[in-house]
Amino acid sequence: MDWNNITHIFFDLDHTLWDFERNSALAFRDIFEKHEIELDLEAFQKIYKPINFKYWELYRNNSVSKEALRYGRLKDSFDSLQFEATDATINLLAEDYIHYLPNNNHLLEGSLEVLDYLFPKYQLHIITNGFEEVQQRKMKSSGILPYFSTITTSEEAGVKKPHPQIFEKALSKSRALPAESVMIGDNLEADIIGAHQFGLRTIFLNSEKEQPAVEFLQIQKLKELRNYL
Repeated sequence: MDWNNITHIFFDLDHTLWDFERNSALAFRDIFEKHEIELDLEAFQKIYKPINFKYWELYRNNSVSKEALRYGRLKDSFDSLQFEATDATINLLAEDYIHYLPNNNHLLEGSLEVLDYLFPKYQLHIITNGFEEVQQRKMKSSGILPYFSTITTSEEAGVKKPHPQIFEKALSKSRALPAESVMIGDNLEADIIGAHQFGLRTIFLNSEKEQPAVEFLQIQKLKELRNYL
């Protein structure tokens, strides 16, 4: 496949460049300590991770609101661990979590090296389903904000990936054509299938070693992007 005509690269943020799992664990450590929540952090994270994933799927499909996501993922996690918490406590923790999360700045392995490599050659952009008020803070605290020409969030676009309208919004902002653009992300449905259906090339960051449809180019480490771009 000829990649010479690619001029614009669109990245997902969470789980693709920004180390969501590590930063999330640090945020929970801080807020549990602040509010004297006596739970084993490792046990909580093991329960929370799949529940959070489920709620993001519901949010992406417009089955829950942003507020329901933030409350429900904590409520369900506490219930699974048989930890009693009032609604007021859960809402306070949910609010603090969003405040603390962007303060942590760990990136996935190879992120900065790959951005340094790509930045002189391409226009770089972000397309994210994450919340408007936290995504730029995440990028600023981790030092990657200057690499990107545009940032398109689902809240700004009014729809979430894989809806074609968010890709249309992102390409319009960047003045890019689908044929000269590539989308890189970790979510097969939202990032890869969504972008592919809109006409972009795609590279699936399959760090979890899932079994996706074979027609999509996939990598397991960001450094492998240098083989194509």
